[in-house]
Parts: sequence; C-alpha cells; structure tokens
Amino acid sequence: MAKKRKKSSRKKSPIAVTIIAVAIVVLFLIRLYQVFEPLIRSNVFQSGLAGPFFTGWKLTAMGKILLSSITYLVLSLAGIVVLIGFLRLHRWSWVLLMAWTGISLVISLVDYFYTRANYAVMASNVIIAFALNMTDVQQIFGIRRRDEPTL
Repeated sequence: MAKKRKKSSRKKSPIAVTIIAVAIVVLFLIRLYQVFEPLIRSNVFQSGLAGPFFTGWKLTAMGKILLSSITYLVLSLAGIVVLIGFLRLHRWSWVLLMAWTGISLVISLVDYFYTRANYAVMASNVIIAFALNMTDVQQIFGIRRRDEPTL
C-alpha cells in the first residue's frame, strides 16, 4: 500500500532560484579562496602581519593585500546572509542580491583591468543578474505583480 504525499502549501520556486543559489555558493567559495590566497602567498600566517600598511596616502604592498582580503571576506559573508534570505524567499534578499551582484561585478571589472580577470566570478555574476530579472523570479519575491505586463 503506497502512502500518499501531502501537498505542500509552499509555492514551488522556479529553477532560476536554484540556479541562483548554486551560483551564490560558487561565488562564496571563490571569494573565500580570494581571502586566503594572497595572505598565504605573502606568508602572513607564518610571519604575521608586518607593517607599514601606508606610506603617506598610498597603500604599501602589504596594505593592498590586506585591503583585498578584507574586501573579499566582506563579500563572502554578505553572500551567505543573502543566500539564507534568498532560499527563504524574502523580498529583501532579492534587492540585496541585486546590489551585491552589481558591487561584485564592479570589483570583477576592476580586477579585469588592473590585475587578473576571474572569469568564473564574472560568469556567475552575469548568470545571477539575468536570472534575477526573470519575470517568475521577480513575482515570487514580490518585485513584480502577477497582473503587471511584461515588456
């Protein structure tokens, strides 16, 4: 005798929500790598933080490494907070994720022009941006009403 499954009262989220969640996890792992890689390369964990971090108004090499690691750490932690809210389908998470994606794209573009490009981050951000702008995703998060016409 087969048991019947109870119907869930929760809305079924579109596949785009799952794709965005996977992309956020990928970005989290990449950003976490970017936190530790320069610190390991400059032997910070063996010899500690050795200043100075500024010479006049400019950052030293160690200052740039530390600033870069702190920036990527903030992005990583923000990504986790956004992911939790996003999986719970909170409206604020959609707004925050859109802003977070924009900031991450700006940082990726700066990296592209001044250091080395990280194409995995750029691709993940583009996928997230396109998926966030899908009509069904915006409707689930309350960004767009169901009766609102699409362009």
